[in-house]
Amino acid sequence: MAAWLHRLSLTDACYNLYSRLRRTKPVGSMAAGSDDLTELSEGSAVGLAKVLTTADLVSLGVGSCVGTGMYVVAGLVAKATAGPGVILSFIIAAAASILSGVCYAEFGVRVPKTTGSAYTYSYVTVGEFVAFFIGWNLILEYLIGTAAGASALSSMFDSLANHSISNYIVTHLGTVPGLGQGEDTYPDLLALFIALLVTVIIAFGVRNSVSFNNVLNVVNLAVWVFVLVAGLFFLSASNWEGGRFLPYGWSGVMRGAATCFYAFIGFDIIATTGEEAKNPNSSIPYAITASLVTCLTAYVTVSVILTLMVPYSLIDGSAPLMEMFAVHGFLWGKYTVAVGSIAGLTVSLLGSLFPMPRVIYAMARDGLLFRVLSHVSALTHTPTVACVVSGSMAALLALLVSLRDLIEMMSIGTLLAYTLVSVCVLLLRYQPDEESDPVGRRGDGASPGNSEQMMGDPEDEGSSYHAGVTEDLHAGPPSLLRRLLGARYPELQLRLGMPSLSERPTAATGRVVTRCTVLLFLMSFLLWSTVIFGVEQGTGVAAVLSGLMAALMLGSMVKLLITILQQPESGRRLPYMAPCVPFVPAAAILVNSYLMLKLSPLTWARFAVWCLIGLLIYGGYGMWHSTLELDALEQQAHASSYQRYDDQLDDTFSADEGFYPHDPDEQTYQGWSAPGERGYGYQQQARENQRDGDEGFQARPGGPCLGPGGRSRGRTNHGFDMGEDD
Repeated sequence: MAAWLHRLSLTDACYNLYSRLRRTKPVGSMAAGSDDLTELSEGSAVGLAKVLTTADLVSLGVGSCVGTGMYVVAGLVAKATAGPGVILSFIIAAAASILSGVCYAEFGVRVPKTTGSAYTYSYVTVGEFVAFFIGWNLILEYLIGTAAGASALSSMFDSLANHSISNYIVTHLGTVPGLGQGEDTYPDLLALFIALLVTVIIAFGVRNSVSFNNVLNVVNLAVWVFVLVAGLFFLSASNWEGGRFLPYGWSGVMRGAATCFYAFIGFDIIATTGEEAKNPNSSIPYAITASLVTCLTAYVTVSVILTLMVPYSLIDGSAPLMEMFAVHGFLWGKYTVAVGSIAGLTVSLLGSLFPMPRVIYAMARDGLLFRVLSHVSALTHTPTVACVVSGSMAALLALLVSLRDLIEMMSIGTLLAYTLVSVCVLLLRYQPDEESDPVGRRGDGASPGNSEQMMGDPEDEGSSYHAGVTEDLHAGPPSLLRRLLGARYPELQLRLGMPSLSERPTAATGRVVTRCTVLLFLMSFLLWSTVIFGVEQGTGVAAVLSGLMAALMLGSMVKLLITILQQPESGRRLPYMAPCVPFVPAAAILVNSYLMLKLSPLTWARFAVWCLIGLLIYGGYGMWHSTLELDALEQQAHASSYQRYDDQLDDTFSADEGFYPHDPDEQTYQGWSAPGERGYGYQQQARENQRDGDEGFQARPGGPCLGPGGRSRGRTNHGFDMGEDD
């Protein structure tokens, strides 16, 4: 018996843990009017300022990407990986980025008023544990990006000063050990100062930091135009002739695309500004698309000029655009590009630091990190504590870790975040309407079992969310893919077993899609593991068997996609929706998983250490201080309190001690019926009052009406003798 009870308690504990890990935050608690003016921790009653226009968002997206991509990545890939084929590498990388970008854009419209980007999206759809995992690794990526940007700027100034800064520090302060297999490096005091300076700019206010970002982007744009115009006078077509355009073949182009993909990382900063954008419904998808197209144009044009001005083998890997003018003796052009490099790298630094405190703020507001980090300054309307803490950590990292070691810490967490957003798009698109969009089905915006309520003035600008997405769930047109198949290829639609356009998903069809999506996610990693470690690195029979296994898994993934396609879609129509679902999100999952597996083992080891630290924080603090956990405890306390008062009422309203009217012989009083028992009507009315009120009450014949703890609820006007307490 004891063993059975032990197994039962263990089962209950496991179920409770699973429920905590899977609990989700309702979309409605954030999507409409959730400016959190009354729920910020530490007594703060200040929300984020809504000051960002569409142009500001485009500027943030372009600035966060184009600095390192144009001034560093283009020359690095052209010299060592793809040659002039870097142009094709950027195009392929852009296509891969757009796959994730359109998924981000749909989520930005579905949940526009958010500050946590992929963290918030995962919290809404996948669950709390996955959300914490994604948010924690986004912090890592932004932390590394900020430190690397500060170190890159420091190196640029040091190069312009003929390395006198680094030589002075090494002479007077010595060196510090490098990470992993890296060599010793010097304490980069200049990088420390740059990181702290940018932290102050970010903390001073979003309007000021974005204005500073826009000014630097204008400088960067001017230098880009200068490079295109001045470079036309030094072009040589011979640099592309005689097989020099693809010196490393198509394999080099593909390897270069994997590296060039990181030049597009940063557009997700746009999705973190949902609470500060004036019109997130239209601004977020447009800004994501515009920033990716702008970055692609900049990278391709600069790569054309670079590879036609200098043979790929002579390109300088550290400062390619500066040195390409120096090779032709155009020193004035070199220093002009140096100004643009400083502006571009500064904007990239802002692009890394800007979203980091906002992710921390969102997690702290939800209770997964320490709530003091969610404090918003009444003066600047920014998460000041999160800014200071994150900026100081990045500055310390830039001080002690070399740029080379920082670059080795690739963006594995960002790729994982992109993958999870694509998974979320698949899950929500095929879930029942009340699950995929609680806002459109519940007036209060809260899901069952969750006490979060929507806040904010319905006349507020943010309430435009309702106007955009709360129309009739079934009134909108079907998705693009289903319209095309239904109109042009009805026989194919019939053969694929696709449902009619009027069908809507159920809980059963939603579970089918969930299972297929999870299998698709896992099989994508298995597929690329087989290809990379079996086909590419294997020989003989092992390579052939690996190829057959890969083909089998690819066929299984196609079958999973067809199964998803056969399920009915949600009727919810949004201002922007990712096209060709489920194929676009599936392609994003496939591409991102490939890039993740191309990262070095050292990167995975560092990633594992960071994740272990996060697990300790979540298990020791976040799980127990989560807003959803506190809400559940509060609901349990209320339910227990109501049950206690109901039991007390059962004792009070017994046959011997019921409530009596002033005339004991009167069986009805003020319209109350008393079927065979004196005081019955009073007893029933008392129960209803008790259940309808915020607090229960205790009563005794001829005595006061007491609330919890004996507080008097005052007299009533229903014939009770409600005197003061004795």
